[in-house]
Amino acid sequence: MPGGRRWGIAALAAFAPAAWGTTYITTTELLPADRPLLAAALRALPAGLLLLAVTRRLPRGAWWGKAAALGMLNIGAFFPLIFYGAYHLPGGVAATIGAVSPLLVIAFSAGLLGVRPAPVPLLAGLIGVAGVALLVLRGDAAFSATGVAAMLVATTLMAFAVVLGKRWGRPPGVGLLALTGWQLTAGGIVLAPLALAVEGPPPAMTAGNVAGYAYLGLIGTALAYALWFRGIERLPAASVAFLGLINPIVATLAGLLLLDQTLTAWQLAGLVLVLTGVLLGQRPQRPGRSRTSAGAPAAPAPAAPERAPAPPEPAVAGPGKTAPTGG
Repeated sequence: MPGGRRWGIAALAAFAPAAWGTTYITTTELLPADRPLLAAALRALPAGLLLLAVTRRLPRGAWWGKAAALGMLNIGAFFPLIFYGAYHLPGGVAATIGAVSPLLVIAFSAGLLGVRPAPVPLLAGLIGVAGVALLVLRGDAAFSATGVAAMLVATTLMAFAVVLGKRWGRPPGVGLLALTGWQLTAGGIVLAPLALAVEGPPPAMTAGNVAGYAYLGLIGTALAYALWFRGIERLPAASVAFLGLINPIVATLAGLLLLDQTLTAWQLAGLVLVLTGVLLGQRPQRPGRSRTSAGAPAAPAPAAPERAPAPPEPAVAGPGKTAPTGG
């Protein structure tokens, strides 16, 4: 793939984690307080049903199970775990745990796709984790064992879904919007009754609430996921996973601009390291052996792996906070 086109696809895919980086400020400023599961359900289910109505495509055969599995990994299980971690951990701890996702994607790619780890992506992953830690981790951060466990499981599920989606590909003739709609609907169907059982009936909505949910559903979910999945289809899994590190950058900058937060020297150093990790993660790697979904050897082509969607971004927010994002 030509370098200019590759960077163009990466730039469009980067819109997704950038949009997800605004979730925290949208949630705190526009949405009802203490309703994370309601926010998750209203992000996933309406957007999924909208995409189903637009595309008018339903899964067939084995794809009923595959779409349900990807929907649970990406949305139905991921969101509640992220929310739990957000409420039991300081934001910096949660964000730093989520930053290991590119390294997990590299590990799962070796096992499921037969893609051998290369030194540059591994180095970029370590740089990214260090950068996120400097950017958002506070010195007085407290740890909750259950919160750490929830974040680790959520991050692992996200990374596994990226690689599993690549292994499965997508059905012939089915567009990315339809596949996105299947997953959002599957996850939303799980989240809606969970939110009702845990948080009770939805409160009366103000104009600000409606605007916040509309933004998260249309921009932060439907559009962002479509661009994210397009990037996953055309770029290596690890390259797109590194783009997720843009999430804490945007969340931090949003806090600076809108919440009057300040940027320390250590955070500035972390910002530089995160950007370095993202850029290193986009460098084309030498061809390596990979497997197709049927397990047969495939021609090496790291810039154009099997077509498939990926999960949401890590849930990251400004310093000291996390924001459940959808991915």
